[in-house]
Amino acid sequence: MLDLATLHEAIAAAVPDRECLVWRDRRMTWREMSERTRRLANVLHGHGLGLRENGPQGGRAPEPWESPHDHLALYLHNGPEYLEGLVGAHKARLAPFNVNYRYVDDELAYLFADARPAAVMYHARFAPVIGRVVKGLDSPPLLLQVADESGEDLLPGALDYERALAQASAEPLTGVRPEATDLQILYTGGTTGMPKGVLWRIGDLMLGPLGMRRRDGSPLTDLDEVVGRAVKGEHRVLVGPPLMHGAGTWSSLGGWCGGACVIFPDRVDGLDAADLMATAERERVTRMPLVGDAFARPVVEALEARDHDLGSLRSIVNSAAAISPAVRERLRELLPHTRVVNIVGSSESGFQVAGDGSSARTFMPMPGTAVLSADRSRRLAPGEDEMGWLAKGGESIPLGYLGDPVKTASTFLTMDGERLVVPGDRARLLADGTVEVHGREATTINTGGEKVFAEEVENVLRGLPGIADALVVGRPSERWGTEIVAVVRPAGAAGDEELRERCAAQLARYKIPKAFVRTDDGLRLPNGKADYAAARALLG
Repeated sequence: MLDLATLHEAIAAAVPDRECLVWRDRRMTWREMSERTRRLANVLHGHGLGLRENGPQGGRAPEPWESPHDHLALYLHNGPEYLEGLVGAHKARLAPFNVNYRYVDDELAYLFADARPAAVMYHARFAPVIGRVVKGLDSPPLLLQVADESGEDLLPGALDYERALAQASAEPLTGVRPEATDLQILYTGGTTGMPKGVLWRIGDLMLGPLGMRRRDGSPLTDLDEVVGRAVKGEHRVLVGPPLMHGAGTWSSLGGWCGGACVIFPDRVDGLDAADLMATAERERVTRMPLVGDAFARPVVEALEARDHDLGSLRSIVNSAAAISPAVRERLRELLPHTRVVNIVGSSESGFQVAGDGSSARTFMPMPGTAVLSADRSRRLAPGEDEMGWLAKGGESIPLGYLGDPVKTASTFLTMDGERLVVPGDRARLLADGTVEVHGREATTINTGGEKVFAEEVENVLRGLPGIADALVVGRPSERWGTEIVAVVRPAGAAGDEELRERCAAQLARYKIPKAFVRTDDGLRLPNGKADYAAARALLG
């Protein structure tokens, strides 16, 4: 397997003057990015951080839920520094991890207690909360403050990021050799529980979510071959989703692994679809990730507002949330030359199944994907009419959850000598080998003895006239035990009975919401995923 730090250096050596990153007026070459990540690695290493040779494992091999590294927290909006942090950490053999920048003090304190950061890179606007939270940590981390438009003063004891880099060496670290087994930690969003740190070996991450495979699915592990492909590539990837979640990070690092230039829109503290598409036009981007309707609807509106020259845009990759049928079709009408690919996966599995969007639930399995029986004792064969569990095996899955042996054992299992991860999505394996995905078990509602998958009902609702967005939750009911309630963001004046009648054409009666709650507030997190906590709060 390859490692990210070595590959980044090799591509930089091959195409030093090619653009590597563009944001606003900053245009950085591969040589410049390589030097800046080396400088950051030297800063981290100079403070004694990296691989802990005599860490808490006491010289033994770490368990799947243990990390032998010091950890670098990335508490940043999108921008060059986020990617510098990811690559610079690997060059110094720290394990970087993502921080949700919407967290308030208690949430951040929980995350830091779980992740134990030895260093924190953060935008200056987050200095006040960082200053409060680090006081409660057992040992103070190294603080690297990245200047922004907020004007916040440097925290006491913190290093100014640019000043620290300017004073550090731009030479590679001596005596530090990154390896494919080094870890990168991806914290889950916590929408169905407290956030958990998923431990990915960087080599596995590259073979899986970062796409280091040939067209036939075989792994790319030869450095010269990968660099040769990168030299020929010259893709330009526009990243709108936040890097604090997998969709943004994997799109960016996957682009870099292929020699692409990564581009950010001007605005990075929220989605501005007009800015996003203007950037796509100006920078002649070739690929762009989206996250469900939360991104796709505003993008459609921006495309309808004026003509855009987007002839270079070859593909749009949607993941983490569904695009409703009407929005998907309008997107195709507006961008007839652009391929729209829908991918289903998770923080724990990477990408598992992919589709062209013709069906909201049926997908082609990716290498290593399987559907397990309901009792998780065997693999289902195509056509077995059993609601099973979507699983992923092979050489590109994570090790486990940081500090949680119990959760690791329940999610990662061994079957017939092969390790599998079962993140919690229910699925059927159809007779033709395609996979029908029904959604997370955690969002399944048991109503009157029938199981209803919230995502199935949501997909129908979002395709109805008069509905801009919808989430489905359960609430206690004397008659049904739990009744289905739809929380909707209206785009018209459709009444409850009209919505029920339209649902009846596509859903069994027991799946139709018993009540509709309307709101003008957003129902999505910044990464486009469902905010079920906000939806439940509206039920009163």
